[in-house]
Amino acid sequence: MNASLPYLTPPQKRIIQAALQAVEPGAAVQRCMQREGPTLTVAGQVYNLEKYAHIYLTGAGKAAVPMAQAAAEILGPYFTSGFLVTKTGHVQAGAGLHIPGLIFAEASHPIPDRRGVLATRKILSLAKNAGPDDLIICLLSGGGSALLTAPRVPLADLQTLTGQLLACGADIHEINTLRKHLDAVKGGGLAIAAFPAKLITLILSDVIGDQLDVIASGPTVSDSSTFQDAWAVLQRYAVQPPLSIRRHLQKGLRGQIPETPKPGDMRLDGVQNTIIANNRLAAEAARKQAQGESYHTFLPAIPLQGEAGQAGRAMARLAQQVANGMGPVQPPACLIAGGETTVSLRGRGLGGRNQELALAAVDILAGLKGVTLAALATDGGDGPTDAAGAVVTSQTREQAQRLGCEPEAFLSNNDSYHFFEAVGGLIKTGPTLTNVNDLVFVFIENT
Repeated sequence: MNASLPYLTPPQKRIIQAALQAVEPGAAVQRCMQREGPTLTVAGQVYNLEKYAHIYLTGAGKAAVPMAQAAAEILGPYFTSGFLVTKTGHVQAGAGLHIPGLIFAEASHPIPDRRGVLATRKILSLAKNAGPDDLIICLLSGGGSALLTAPRVPLADLQTLTGQLLACGADIHEINTLRKHLDAVKGGGLAIAAFPAKLITLILSDVIGDQLDVIASGPTVSDSSTFQDAWAVLQRYAVQPPLSIRRHLQKGLRGQIPETPKPGDMRLDGVQNTIIANNRLAAEAARKQAQGESYHTFLPAIPLQGEAGQAGRAMARLAQQVANGMGPVQPPACLIAGGETTVSLRGRGLGGRNQELALAAVDILAGLKGVTLAALATDGGDGPTDAAGAVVTSQTREQAQRLGCEPEAFLSNNDSYHFFEAVGGLIKTGPTLTNVNDLVFVFIENT
């Protein structure tokens, strides 16, 4: 990984790199899927490839390129063709292996765009044209909800709603509940289109708890949420969406629009859905590496969730306790937390949840010698910025004061990017082509 990881020592960098390497998408596909002659084994289930007239690859997400390249290589001569959609810039980042018949489109994330709509039409067409003697392997990863989209309302209105939900602090479960009831491909829609073809879905999870109906808004699984659940999210956050969205949801509430396919729908019974990598796998790999680097490690059982600022302060206070000999482990220690926080926008600054988490820790860690906090998005993109996250040390507060930068003022304006740009500490990796939520590391050295 060619990354900028400021203020970190070589052992600390190796720990972070071990986490990302553990969830490299191509390797994850190879661990899950193997072929010997015509026999394909996917997570223990065996398929005779000679039974199928055509074998297609499709799917969406930030990891689409390496996942599809690995899958196509495994299928070898049995691979027919494939079409997938990924985030803008990710095709070039993942270039290297050219496989005839394997095509990638790019689209916008996290706000869907027209390119995503057009790409999804092709994916739905591929699924609908597949017959009972065909096999479709669908590859899903983080970002799939925005990239794979067939809106039942005007795209501009869906874009507006997505922006409103991201700004109000709604979590991914709530956002995707609405998406599934406003989109034809989500909430089992792709599986319905593919029926009666055989469908296998390999999933790189970016959702805490690995809920299949939430990852990429569950295009190949049944949906237990309802129109009532979707409407409740709007009420919970006092969101006033465009009129077309309100009308569509109200029709659903009145039963004038069919619900998403529910558990027990026979059209989804034969679908194999398999998680191939997740946040916990990355965190455990980091812990193993940290132990090899002579750190005592602590990995909380409960994932990071809630407001980014609160999570940052909680991690900083835990670091204080460890540094003072009162924590769950003794220095030298490496605290590792995985999850996904949210940010309720109050200001007009620039940043992302990991940068905001780090900024909230600055005052608490000030002067705490030998303590360093690093927070990053595993996909390399934290919010609408070119940074993956940020690093805070015991000197960050002092450096900020010299430059006239008040952390609390930047925090209240949600302007973490410009704070760390001025003070130093931005983590920049570029697209990592994986996505398993976020990771926070706190290193406490002996002093």
